[in-house]
Amino acid sequence: MSGLSLGAATGLWLAAKYPQMVKSLSMHSGWPKTDPFLKTVVEGWQSTAKGLDSVTEMVIQGIFPWCFTPEFYSGKPDYIDQLAAFVRGRPKQPLDAFMRQSNAVIAHDAVAQLGRITAPTQITFGRHDLLTSLRFADTLTNGIKSSELLVFETCAHAPIYQSVAEFNEKTLSFLNRHTG
Repeated sequence: MSGLSLGAATGLWLAAKYPQMVKSLSMHSGWPKTDPFLKTVVEGWQSTAKGLDSVTEMVIQGIFPWCFTPEFYSGKPDYIDQLAAFVRGRPKQPLDAFMRQSNAVIAHDAVAQLGRITAPTQITFGRHDLLTSLRFADTLTNGIKSSELLVFETCAHAPIYQSVAEFNEKTLSFLNRHTG
């Protein structure tokens, strides 16, 4: 099982609740419990989505800048435009659904569940991620017995998009070692 951001949080809960069903877990840009900083950022996204009356435009204007380093974001405008076009081409998420989803992020607290995870777990962060930064690494690695930490040195919150080759190589290597 592999997840990025809220997908990592979801994977964490599934691996804790159903340990017999999860062979390995790759948590990318995950966190064990929402802290005041992350809560404030997500509440800002909620306000922006309401103000724009568009989750799509809030994602592009509000979340994208957090996903990439400033150098990548500024240096690859065509790539950012392609991602924006992709997001605009997807079915539109209703505002009320986004509010429920973001409230789940705000309420997320899985610290007490970490010890229940038995699957080998890869925990990754982008060195420049401010949202789910390395401030969460110790709690995750100390709480999940069979975990290993990997830091993507040139990335922010979305290494899956910013450093695709390195992300794929490191994640596939982990999965090959732990899923046979």
